[in-house]
Amino acid sequence: MQTTDIGSKEHGKIWHRKPIPSLSDGVIVNVFRSAGGIHTKTIRFLHVAFSTTGDAFLAGDHHGNIYMFDISRNKFTLVQKTGQACTALAFCLRRGTEYLVALADYSIKCYDTATKELVSWMRGHESSVSSISVHGSGRFAITTSSDTAQLWDLDTFQRKRKLNVRQTVGIQKVFFLPLSNIILSCFKDGSIFAWESDTLHCKYQMPEPDEGQKLHYKSFAVTRDGRMLVAGGKSNFLHLWCLDNKQLLRIIQMPPKVRTVRHVEFLPDPFDGGSSQILGCLSQDGIMRFINIQTCKLIFDIGSLDNGISSAVISPNGHHIVALMENGSLNIYSVQSLTQDVNKPPPPLVKVVEQSNVSKPSKQASYQRMKTKSERPPKSSGETIKARVPRPPSDSTLTDKENELPEGLNKKRLQAMLKEFGEYPTKYRMFVWRSLLRLPENHAAYSSLIDKGPHSAYQQLHQEYPIKSQRLERILQRILSALAHWSAIFGETRYLPLVAFPFVKLFQNNQLICFEVIATFILNWCQHWFEYFPNPPLNVLSMIENIISHHDKELLQHFVKCNITSQIYAWPLLETVFSEVLTRDEWLKLFDNIFSNHPSFLLMVNVSYIISSRSALLHCSLKEDFEYYFHHHNTLDINSVIKEAYRLMETTPKEIHPSFMLDDFEPLTRGQYPVFNKYPAFIVDYQSQERERIRLQELEYLKERQITHELQAEAVRRKAADDAWYRQQELLQEAEEQRRKLLLEEEQKLMDQRSRLAAMKRELKIKELHLLEAARRRFLKYQQDQKKMELRRLDDEINRKASLREQETANVVQDIEVRQMELETQRRILEQELTKEQEKINREIKGQVDAMRRKAEVEDSMMQSLIDTDVIQDSAKKKILEESLAEAGRLCEDTNWQVRMLQRQRMADMDREQHYQELAHLAEETRKKEGQLIDLMQEVQGIKWEEVVEKKAQLEEEMQASALAEARRNQFLTRGMENVVQQRQNASGHSESSSERLCDLRVKPSCSTKCKIDHTYLSPHQNICINDVSSSDSSVHFISGRGRREFENRERELMNDVRELRQKLVSQARRKAMSSFSSISQSDYTI
Repeated sequence: MQTTDIGSKEHGKIWHRKPIPSLSDGVIVNVFRSAGGIHTKTIRFLHVAFSTTGDAFLAGDHHGNIYMFDISRNKFTLVQKTGQACTALAFCLRRGTEYLVALADYSIKCYDTATKELVSWMRGHESSVSSISVHGSGRFAITTSSDTAQLWDLDTFQRKRKLNVRQTVGIQKVFFLPLSNIILSCFKDGSIFAWESDTLHCKYQMPEPDEGQKLHYKSFAVTRDGRMLVAGGKSNFLHLWCLDNKQLLRIIQMPPKVRTVRHVEFLPDPFDGGSSQILGCLSQDGIMRFINIQTCKLIFDIGSLDNGISSAVISPNGHHIVALMENGSLNIYSVQSLTQDVNKPPPPLVKVVEQSNVSKPSKQASYQRMKTKSERPPKSSGETIKARVPRPPSDSTLTDKENELPEGLNKKRLQAMLKEFGEYPTKYRMFVWRSLLRLPENHAAYSSLIDKGPHSAYQQLHQEYPIKSQRLERILQRILSALAHWSAIFGETRYLPLVAFPFVKLFQNNQLICFEVIATFILNWCQHWFEYFPNPPLNVLSMIENIISHHDKELLQHFVKCNITSQIYAWPLLETVFSEVLTRDEWLKLFDNIFSNHPSFLLMVNVSYIISSRSALLHCSLKEDFEYYFHHHNTLDINSVIKEAYRLMETTPKEIHPSFMLDDFEPLTRGQYPVFNKYPAFIVDYQSQERERIRLQELEYLKERQITHELQAEAVRRKAADDAWYRQQELLQEAEEQRRKLLLEEEQKLMDQRSRLAAMKRELKIKELHLLEAARRRFLKYQQDQKKMELRRLDDEINRKASLREQETANVVQDIEVRQMELETQRRILEQELTKEQEKINREIKGQVDAMRRKAEVEDSMMQSLIDTDVIQDSAKKKILEESLAEAGRLCEDTNWQVRMLQRQRMADMDREQHYQELAHLAEETRKKEGQLIDLMQEVQGIKWEEVVEKKAQLEEEMQASALAEARRNQFLTRGMENVVQQRQNASGHSESSSERLCDLRVKPSCSTKCKIDHTYLSPHQNICINDVSSSDSSVHFISGRGRREFENRERELMNDVRELRQKLVSQARRKAMSSFSSISQSDYTI
């Protein structure tokens, strides 16, 4: 037994070597599906459904995958992935590639095996669908669940009717009866109803059996003719119902080991006319037993206790059984290998009994018990009743022996039956033919012929004889090849397909029988056909012509007159064995008579057909009319033709009767087929050689033609490539020209755009320059306004400081006047004291006065030097500030000028180059002048710094001289200055300290001068009095007033000069350096 693991494959072979099922179990192959992974497990198959032809079946597994197994082609294919487990399958729809599958979500889907697409989706059930039954026409389907059954229209996939029942009853199964429009509904309470599928009216109800015989049905099966119903349930009894008379025929009891019947199904038989006699019964132990319902004998069984069967389906042609095993795998059984009794005919119709063993026939009881073992029982060992009849006379012994047929049939009685009814029963026709022809059924010999493969003469059969059915075409090719391998003549006979085709179409399900029927027909009814090969059998045609000349000379003379030979009116009927002029039923009826008579009867039928058509043929005069007549159906009664043939068989003289020229019937030999060499071997050999030579020449020619075609194709390809290349080059040139034109146009557009862009840029530049000029003017105006505001602020600050200084000066004057009044008071007091002590301290006062005078001189000189130094530093700072201001103004003007020059230079054209050169020359001269100006300013600056150094040297000399003088006068000055400072601090408050310091600073030069004058006056006399001191103080007061007014005048002049300088810097930027230099020099000289 072969084992196939389909795994995750989507297609492949079912078996990898030719299966040879054993006679013990009959298993062809075991198919299972394992899931990959660490722990390998088997994915269970749940349901199986066969196609209408029985060559393929569908199988659905637990994961929702639907596989199609094609047994005839040895391949399987994954046709759908539903994603959920299926609960029922049906594969017998009107469209052969469509099938129905019921899923776990209570829906029914229709898929197509060819396109693998979803055709329709039907919903309506509220529980799991347990079965699907399809009508014989394929237009309707019934789906059954536990609570409802629904009728669907498969053309529109719409629900037509719905059958609801009470929940307490429940539906067991609802299905169509074969060959009828009746729906049978079986409920869980054991009741069975029949309904009309068109009107859905209840037609009848099956009667309930007796209480002792009543059982709850679980499984049902109907024969192919729809006349018998078998039901089983939770017992070992089977009820056999006759649906014609609605009665229980018998009750069959299974062996005691069978406690529950899980599934029943009839095994189809091609020779029983649909009244199946073998029933398969699956019990709870996993063994399916096949019994004969008539003889109640166990035929065979499948399955075992170790590996039981959970469900099984039998193919419609009865060739295979697919069993779902308890381990989830599939077992495919060959029925032919399981038993030899399946395809055998029923018992003979005629039985002969012996006189000594005659027994009264016992009336068959309606209740039979069958006790069988689970093992396959041997055939019945009871004595076979044989018959002995009185011996016939000795002269008829040979005739009776020839009339005896296999299976107890008698040819004479069959002929009598045939003359009475005109044909054999359709149900037993194939069986009668096999008996009449005594077919040996040489399986081994036929297999050896088939194994040789297709014959070379029939490899192109589909081109000469196109047939719509590919299966029928393959069978015809296989049968013709076997005949050609049997005898070489059949590979050369051109009309052999015409002879074999009717038999192939009739026996297409049993090719061995078909081959042997054709071979028997050729050996017996085609005698002397091949003696004049490759011409038609002229000797046989001469027999036909002689018979026609004897029975209808007028018709023969008409043929001669119209130049119509027997090859036109007789040979077409023989080479097509009447298949072109007769219908199927007429042809079968005709061959019932041909196979039941002498081989010469075929020629008599030919003559009978021609004579029966004499009225139509006498009106024909053209050759084409005769040819058409003998190649198409005609309005002839086949019964009259057969009757006329029998008349011709009896009335034809012996000298021209074909029976004396043809041999009697000889069946095929058993074991090996006989040698057929009744043909001109040299012609056949010559034709074979010629055909072989022609075949080799054809092969050589085909090779040369292939080479020529390849060369031609290569030339064409090269030419096409060259043409394509030239076209491509032309297209490239055209494209290049177009691109060049486009580039020129784009370049022109770009130039125009650039010109427009340049114009826009010029306009933008002009606008930008205008905006910059306006911005510059606005900025200059802003700067002027800022400078004016700054000048106004400085003027206000100067005026405020001047007014503050005047106020301080007035306060100082008032303080001085108050001090003078105080001093005057003190003077008077001192005058009184001094008058008293004048003589005593005159010398001391003189010394103090001298010391104070020297100290005052020193202080005046130091103050003067400090004032001079401050004036010099202030003037230097002012000069530096003015120079930096002038330089900044100059740089600002230069920058503005350069910016304007650069802008004008960018906007100028080439025509103004000379003007730019002149401007550059002027700019160069300007830079030279500016350099000269800078050099001059540096020289002036050097001179000024030299003067400053000289003045500082002089100041240092004076400071040294004063220091020496101060050292001499230090002792006296120190005491005098301390007394004066003490007196001043006592006389003035803290608020007047700043004014006194300012006044002292301002009057120090005058005081020093006065001190010098006093010193000059006092020096000759070396005496002082109070009147002299007072006069000196009043002179100091007047000198300080004049100095302040002079300082104010100079300050105003300086401020005026500064204002003039700033105005010159703003208005005359190019000459700013010289103006600033002259202004600084003037201001220095003024200061």
